[in-house]
Amino acid sequence: MADITRRLGWRHLRGAPTAHIRHHRGGKLLHDGPGLSFWFRALTAALSEVPVDDRELAMTFRARTSDFQDVAVQATVTYRIGDPALAAARMDFSIDPDTGVWRGAPLEQLGTLLTETAQQHALDVLARTPLSSALVDGVTAVRERVAAGLDAEPRLPATGIEVVAVRVMALRPEPEVERALRTPAHEQIQQEADRATYERRAVAVERERTIAENELASQIELARREEQLVEQRGTNARREAEEHAAADAVRAEAEATRSVRLARAEAEGVRAVGDAKAQAQAAWLKVHEDVEVATLHALTGTRLAENLPNIDSLTISPDVLTGLLAKLGAREPE
Repeated sequence: MADITRRLGWRHLRGAPTAHIRHHRGGKLLHDGPGLSFWFRALTAALSEVPVDDRELAMTFRARTSDFQDVAVQATVTYRIGDPALAAARMDFSIDPDTGVWRGAPLEQLGTLLTETAQQHALDVLARTPLSSALVDGVTAVRERVAAGLDAEPRLPATGIEVVAVRVMALRPEPEVERALRTPAHEQIQQEADRATYERRAVAVERERTIAENELASQIELARREEQLVEQRGTNARREAEEHAAADAVRAEAEATRSVRLARAEAEGVRAVGDAKAQAQAAWLKVHEDVEVATLHALTGTRLAENLPNIDSLTISPDVLTGLLAKLGAREPE
């Protein structure tokens, strides 16, 4: 929108660089170009402002495929006015000299023209395409067809409009159809997820089984080694007992041999002593066999006296002395 100010019955217009201003007075073109700034009288001026920048036109419309399914098309057309003079001559871009506002709605007219033209070509290509193909390749097909159709549309160059680009963002079916189409894919995804879950569980179970088998094998190996250890301990104990028994037998045999030898030595010693005593006794008897009896009695008394205990003192009581004297007195008459 142009910037217009008032000064003492005059008006001053200052346009933007992206706005093409055309100023007529009395049917003559006085100013023509973008970004102009000039003074004018409101009663005699005819002004028009044509935007020359790129404009984005978003459109959404419904179409039907060859299998009678409704789809929603979301597209954007980028355009610009390449010939402002032609556009101002074909459409009403005049502005109020007091406010600078368009008197009509030229951009809405351009939008309607572009939308209807693009919609016509999109409907034509979708009407020959089934829904499944439209959802897969319909975006590219619709974009190419709409772009070709807009380039071939004669009304656009005749109005001074140039199409810069066409974009198709989405082709979407009805919500019920979309849910129905999503169901197989959703089920397939769910099946893949379930399969992955089952595979993870199977792997986990297999790992647990492997771990359990390893633990069992370890326990079996440990039990086998314990059995070998017990058997080895028994063998060692049996061997130790046998060695102890053999040592005890050797020790007992040696002790018995020593005892026998000692007994034999003692017996021989006793026998030798006995023989010596017997020989001494025989010699003693032989010495005394020719001695007189009185001499033997004397020797006997001597030997008896040698064996009597020593008498340090002898006490004779009167009773003993009286008895002895009586015995001696009784023997004298004989």
